[in-house]
Amino acid sequence: MALALLIGAIAVVSSLYLDLPLKDPDGFLGPSFIRLPLLALGFVGAGLVVEALRRSGWRQLPGTIVEIVKKEWNAHRVLCIGAGLLSFYICYVAYRNLKSDLPIYREGTLYDRQLLQLDHWLSGGNNPAVLLHDLFGTEIMANVLSIAYLAYLPLIPISLGAFLVLSRNHAVGAWYATTLCLNWVLGTISYYMLPSVGPAFSRPELYSSLPDTGVSRLQDALISARLDFLSNPAGSESIQGVAAFASLHVSVTFAAALFMMRTNQKRLIKTITWVFFGVTIVTTLYFGWHYILDDIAGMGIGWASVTVAGWATGHGRRRKPQPAEPIDASTPEAAPAPNAVETNVSSLEAEKRSLVEAVELSPEADLSQPQDAPARRSA
Repeated sequence: MALALLIGAIAVVSSLYLDLPLKDPDGFLGPSFIRLPLLALGFVGAGLVVEALRRSGWRQLPGTIVEIVKKEWNAHRVLCIGAGLLSFYICYVAYRNLKSDLPIYREGTLYDRQLLQLDHWLSGGNNPAVLLHDLFGTEIMANVLSIAYLAYLPLIPISLGAFLVLSRNHAVGAWYATTLCLNWVLGTISYYMLPSVGPAFSRPELYSSLPDTGVSRLQDALISARLDFLSNPAGSESIQGVAAFASLHVSVTFAAALFMMRTNQKRLIKTITWVFFGVTIVTTLYFGWHYILDDIAGMGIGWASVTVAGWATGHGRRRKPQPAEPIDASTPEAAPAPNAVETNVSSLEAEKRSLVEAVELSPEADLSQPQDAPARRSA
């Protein structure tokens, strides 16, 4: 929550400094004071139904839901879920507004030419998008990859709600929520470090052979909103949403896959998240959203987000081994068992008799010379 308040305060200060209003992105469900409670109630309701079905099935669903609410849902759990959702929302709104302000603060500064040259060097003198178009084609695969890319948008809040509501360990939900919040914060910083719009907007001719898909329509909407915002920042109702470095699609999907591993989720879930991360990298290059360096930086942001969030929520600290407590001889644990004493005594007696018999039977034994006494056992 402290991180959310900090980034939220920065967004408010930026809004006051530029004399631009804060805007609520993705408001298809109405204003935030309506949308946020609706999302929270939806997550909680879905979590209760899933848990009740897991325990008793459909027949006793209402009664099981009431029983779960009475036994497992208290004020502390509700506050943890609410804090996680509110932190995520504040960070996301601040991220979108600070991203929208980027062309004003970094006016006339773009690094697309340098990033494009780096792409050519890393691809052996070729363009990575052209290579992918030749490899996968530009018809069926374009539509498949478009679906995969757009699936990112609903999957992130759904996964957050799942970990906050379905997980009985509140610290795990806090870890995931903090991870997502750090992605928004670090992603915003990266935008200001290396402003760029991406190859689809700097070299659109490279993607002219792609068919009309959901991704192409989204790109058209984003560039139109950017141009509308730049024409009149104070009067425009649009939110500028074009920025390439670093790729937050890559950072968030990589962070999610890494988080599944570190929290030891089921193998199927880990496999799905890693596959989705790999497909996301392909889509960012295939459709020209990002340069290669954008994706590499995105993986770095994802790793840093999971690691720092784990440390902040108590999952990244190594526990020091506790020293063994000394055993008091007067305690029952310190005293040897009677059977053990008898066994030690009998074994010593048997060894003594065998040594005496060996001396008596040996013809070369010189009784006048003292024999080396066997080493005494310490009790």
